[in-house]
Amino acid sequence: MDKSVLTILFTLFILGMLALDLGVFHRRARAASFGESAIWSAVWVALALAFNAFLYFWQGPQPALEFLGGYLLERSLSMDNVFLIALIFSSMAVPAAYQHRILFWGVLGALVMRLALIAAGVAAVARFGWVLYVFGGFLIIPS
Repeated sequence: MDKSVLTILFTLFILGMLALDLGVFHRRARAASFGESAIWSAVWVALALAFNAFLYFWQGPQPALEFLGGYLLERSLSMDNVFLIALIFSSMAVPAAYQHRILFWGVLGALVMRLALIAAGVAAVARFGWVLYVFGGFLIIPS
């Protein structure tokens, strides 16, 4: 199967899971319990590990290890986001019943904006090759 077809299928799966999450499981605004949150976290981790197993059997151990390393890195880096979001929600007194919906739409908006920026960057590099050096310059500027 072509990699572009798999990318489209993977994207459709993720969008479907997001729609299922907001449209079915969290249709009504309510506060999630700790147990429910733990179960959902376990479900998403299990899906990532299942994808990792699929990748292992389809592409071999190297791509699977690269995915797993990237997943674990992203998972650990996301913890600062959790603390920041908790701080924002508490400082703005967002009711617990609405936090999931706000977070969902915020994450979805971030994904759409990231996709738009990546597409614009790819188009810029394809049209103007020298832009790649400008983007590379941003990577070496100390933050």
